[in-house]
Amino acid sequence: MTNEELRAAIIAALRHIAPEVDATALQPGLPIRDQADLDSMDFLNFLMELHRVLGVDVPEKDYPQVATLDGLEAYLRLRVSARAAEPAIGQ
Repeated sequence: MTNEELRAAIIAALRHIAPEVDATALQPGLPIRDQADLDSMDFLNFLMELHRVLGVDVPEKDYPQVATLDGLEAYLRLRVSARAAEPAIGQ
């Protein structure tokens, strides 16, 4: 998955939860929750949508790492890459 595809997946998941968000106005180093006006339930739903699309779990202990767009992208990039490198079940 390219960086652009990953960023597009993040923005699509965010728009799924908060359709009014202007993705072009998001600052990569600022907290996503503040910029998109997400409460804790919205943020959880956002992460669940990312899990649905990308198959990556984000445990609560890792929430500080995914607070910003840059942090979330870096976190997901590592986990998507690691998941892609895992052998298929039964091999």
